[in-house]
Amino acid sequence: MNLFIKLVDLYSMVLVIYALLSWMPGGYESGIGRLLAKICEPFLNLFRKLPLSFGPVDFSIMIAILALNFGGRIIYQLLWNLAVRLLY
Repeated sequence: MNLFIKLVDLYSMVLVIYALLSWMPGGYESGIGRLLAKICEPFLNLFRKLPLSFGPVDFSIMIAILALNFGGRIIYQLLWNLAVRLLY
């Protein structure tokens, strides 16, 4: 079960790195940028449907990271409680 939390944390780090690429000229067009876009964009598109942009600043990635971490922790607790009930 701890592996699940580590995977959530790893994906959160990937999202942060993807966000930092926006500060670099041509960051999204680089090889790593295109790879990260394939990994991150499907998840981020869920949040880009919401009105989370204020001027040039898009807060959807911050909300996505928060949702991923809170959702991951909740799912972890639910799975842990289920495992405990099944084993005892």
